Amino acid sequence: MTLTLFSDYTLRVLMFAAARRPEQFSIEEVADAFSLSRHHLAKVVHHLAKRGDLESRRGRGGGVVLARDPQRIAIGDVVRASETGAALVECFDPSRNQCILAGSCRLQTVLNEATRAFYTVLDKYTLADLVEGGHGRRLRQALGLATAGAGSGPEPSLGGQPS
Repeated sequence: MTLTLFSDYTLRVLMFAAARRPEQFSIEEVADAFSLSRHHLAKVVHHLAKRGDLESRRGRGGGVVLARDPQRIAIGDVVRASETGAALVECFDPSRNQCILAGSCRLQTVLNEATRAFYTVLDKYTLADLVEGGHGRRLRQALGLATAGAGSGPEPSLGGQPS
């Protein structure tokens, strides 16, 4: 399974926002940090603001800030909301399906099961899981924010792996 660039950028923006929390930031800062298009990131920020994950303030002194507690932002929900594009395979889209095997093969059933398993794993994690503890320290260092944001104290690592 491949995530769209939109989903990839969405997750990066949220991690950046959580790493900067509670400080606000600009789209330009995210674009510079990840070497990404400001235009694409503006669409991502707009999407996340509409969802209530980010708050975007215009004008002088404006910027973007994480609007919700990272513990309340489920990664599975974020990916579901950003993956609204094309069907995984042709037979998943009845309006475009031209496959001669439709209705006589098990591929659709197997891929549906795999997709459910994919989201089941993502549903186990929140944004906080991605940006706190040792993971968060390394993330902030990679972004040049070594002393900024929450999660600088010792915290348990994910899945028993050392942080």
